[in-house]
Amino acid sequence: MVRGKHTLQEIMSQPDVWAEALAAFSAGQERLQSLFAAADFDQVIVSGCGSTYYLALSAARLLRKSGLDAVALPASELLLHVDSICLPQRRYMLLTVSRSGATSETVRAQQNFKSKIGGPVLTVTCNSGSPLAQEADLAIAIDAAQEVSVAQTRSFSSMLVALQQLAALVADHELSASYSLPAICHDLLETYADLALSLGENSAITKFFFLGSGALYGIACEAMLKMKEMSLSYSEAYHTLEFRHGPMSMAGSDSLVIGLISPESARQETRVLAEMVDMGASVLAIGQAPGQQEHQITLPADLPPWCAPVLHLPALQLLAYQRAIYNGCDPDNPHQLSAVISLDDI
Repeated sequence: MVRGKHTLQEIMSQPDVWAEALAAFSAGQERLQSLFAAADFDQVIVSGCGSTYYLALSAARLLRKSGLDAVALPASELLLHVDSICLPQRRYMLLTVSRSGATSETVRAQQNFKSKIGGPVLTVTCNSGSPLAQEADLAIAIDAAQEVSVAQTRSFSSMLVALQQLAALVADHELSASYSLPAICHDLLETYADLALSLGENSAITKFFFLGSGALYGIACEAMLKMKEMSLSYSEAYHTLEFRHGPMSMAGSDSLVIGLISPESARQETRVLAEMVDMGASVLAIGQAPGQQEHQITLPADLPPWCAPVLHLPALQLLAYQRAIYNGCDPDNPHQLSAVISLDDI
């Protein structure tokens, strides 16, 4: 079997699966509106493990921007420390995120929340028959996004598409603005495939730094994790301006610094990238206003900013895939990893 066959197919299938995610959200939209209208809560806790914790980071920031008090937590923290997280005088909604819907920590955290806190529970998953989906008050399930590969690609991005829709619904945005996302994803994968290949096969690059702020920080973390999981390469993620405060000492001619540029802070973020160029690093900028960089991926400028976060990811998944193949790794079966983490004693 060709190494990485499934991973590549899953990355390239994202346009079709994003369309399925939009359809799944649309099918549950009225029930979501009713859930949020009826729910009496002060804060939304968004929770997952690994990739879906990083997804929770992005989702929480999108929800906060929509006017909700939202916070992201690893499911293990919510499970083991729920009493110090959920205060007696406050009311909570739980939003769990899981590809399989069967990850031990997330399932137990959701059960623990329901028994101890008693607030409404919403889950976003790629398995409608999973424990999380069956035990939630409402589930958004994108079954078409399931994967053969261990490393999440289309599952992560498809759930992010749904969560972007949720935040937009809360903010009363026009949801049809996102309907072009599948076509844009297709164009990005086609347009920047050669760039991902050339950077992935660049032997001078041995370190990868992923920078993002706001909702893009969680995506930077996920891109970092994909590079580690698939290719066993040195990679780290930081809030963009925080990179100056120590971590940039690691950057140099052996480094690729990838900046996920947010529209509201583009000037400050592109300045950080310019400083990395001065230090001898290679730079890749991704955004609706990426500036003039050595390498850049330009996203449509006319797209509402709430639609754009997910578009930063597909080319970076391709980059991780190409580096994995170059390193002789099998991205379908990353070293020492499995698709679902089950801990009997959790």
